[in-house]
Amino acid sequence: MGMMEKMMEYMLGRMSEEEKEEMMNKMMDKFFADITSEEKEKMMEEMMPKMMKNMMSEGKSGCEEMFKMMGEGKEGKMSMMPQMMTEMMPRCLKMMLPNLPKEKRIDFVLNMVRTLVEQGSNGMSAEEKKDFVAKVAEKVRL
Repeated sequence: MGMMEKMMEYMLGRMSEEEKEEMMNKMMDKFFADITSEEKEKMMEEMMPKMMKNMMSEGKSGCEEMFKMMGEGKEGKMSMMPQMMTEMMPRCLKMMLPNLPKEKRIDFVLNMVRTLVEQGSNGMSAEEKKDFVAKVAEKVRL
C-alpha cells in the first residue's frame, strides 16, 4: 500500500459517516460541475450495468448501501444521488431488461411495479394514493 492510500485510509477511518457523506457530496458537486451533459450521459451508460449487476449479486445489502447516500442534503435540498438515480435507473432498465431471460422478466417487472407503487405512494393520504395508482395503471395500459 502506497503512502497516499495509507493517508486516505487513516483519514477516512477517523471521519464520521456524516463527514464522509458531506465530503462525497462536495466531491460529486465539483466533479459534475466540470463535465458536460454528454460526458455525464456516457458515464451513466457505462456505470449503470455494472452497478446493477453488483447490486443484484450482492442482494439487498448492496442496494441499501447505495441508497443510504440518497438522503436529503443540507437545508432540505435533494442530494446529487437521487437526481442521478432518477436519470440512471430508467436507462439501466432499458439496457438490462432485453438481456434478462423472458421467463424472469415478468417476475422482475411485477416486483418493480409493486415496489414503485408501494414506495412511490409512501406518506400519501388514501385519496392521493388512489389517484397515484390510477395514474400508474393508466400509463401501464399501453
